[in-house]
Amino acid sequence: MRKGYEPISLARREEYLERLARCPQKVSDYSFGNLWGWAEEYGLTWRFGDSHVWILQTRPREIFWAPVGPWQTENWATCPTLAKGGTFIRVPERLCQIWSRALGEERLTLEEAREHWDYVYDVADLVELRGNRFHKKKNLLNQFLRGYDFEYKPLSSDCVEETLEMQRQWFTWHDPDDSGELLAENGAIVRVLQNWDRIPGLLGGAIRVDGQMVAYTVAEELTPDMLVIHFEKGCSRVKGIYQAINQQFLADAGTGYKLVDREQDLGDEGLRHAKMSYNPSTFLKKCTAVVAPLE
Repeated sequence: MRKGYEPISLARREEYLERLARCPQKVSDYSFGNLWGWAEEYGLTWRFGDSHVWILQTRPREIFWAPVGPWQTENWATCPTLAKGGTFIRVPERLCQIWSRALGEERLTLEEAREHWDYVYDVADLVELRGNRFHKKKNLLNQFLRGYDFEYKPLSSDCVEETLEMQRQWFTWHDPDDSGELLAENGAIVRVLQNWDRIPGLLGGAIRVDGQMVAYTVAEELTPDMLVIHFEKGCSRVKGIYQAINQQFLADAGTGYKLVDREQDLGDEGLRHAKMSYNPSTFLKKCTAVVAPLE
């Protein structure tokens, strides 16, 4: 392990969140739930500096993520970490702008990372599904509401085992032998659910039909006015289930939040189409940044 870096840990969660709270722009990648869930898959490590947390991905190769902290107060031109140069991925647009001013074209090369842009929606839009923009979604939701005797409840620690069992079943339904991506995601979901009681900021909801869980969602607060949805799974045999879990969760837990971040599409065309079909109100853009070392 590179000197000064240590594995992502629950023990330093609060310390990390203090730095994240001082970030001028927050994106889904840097929520604690996301870091914790994907820590093993990506071999994520972190180093706590005086003002920022530096995140280093070690699998399948070493590469930096953006630093987390009060970007606007740092003298990036003389920053010792940047002085060594390196490639940084998942860099939020605001930090790209700050680095551009501080480092100039001589030291900084930016490349748009469209596959990592976060899709952000108005909570009210996804709860109410009004107008022609949401006509198909509203129809599917209504078919579910009329066709099933269902129960929605928030996720809690006493239903974690049931949620894990539903995830196990969902995983087997989707032929995981052919998908390393599904295997990796399954590992992240299990890691988060198994530590539900140890991560206080997690939220979620589940739908049951005839007493059996057929959908669940896992989320957390990203900012005081925005939730981020980390995982959302449903039984595809239940028509309208994805529209239902999305709408029911936000109608319940989305109260008091203006926006919901539904994360990236990772370049998957099917996922991109699905996310665009919900009419995002904006994107949280990110770039890959290559910083040349100081000579």
